[in-house]
Amino acid sequence: VNLLARYSSTLTRRHWNGIKHVMRYLRGSTDMGLFYPRGTKSTLIGYADAGYLSDPHKARSQTGYVFTFCDTAISWRSTKQTMTATSSNHSEILAIHEASRECIWLRSMIQHI
Repeated sequence: VNLLARYSSTLTRRHWNGIKHVMRYLRGSTDMGLFYPRGTKSTLIGYADAGYLSDPHKARSQTGYVFTFCDTAISWRSTKQTMTATSSNHSEILAIHEASRECIWLRSMIQHI
């Protein structure tokens, strides 16, 4: 969906076919939901990654992270970085920074539950 949204102003037949594919998937998965199994360790685990210059036309890197709690994904994000990274290490540090901010917020939320 994120990738298709980038081309919303200049759709081609290929993009339109991709949109129809996503819509068919969503229509066929309406009965699915999140499952939080009992008895699992209540541990918050996070993963982060970055893609250096994933959009070379605009010189932007991509940040992505996911956090799991009780072995189930509870928070995730994939977005272009707002700052221009000067190297792959720089883009990874920016991704870790974003993920750590989310981690702090999630830990606070979990402590208050």
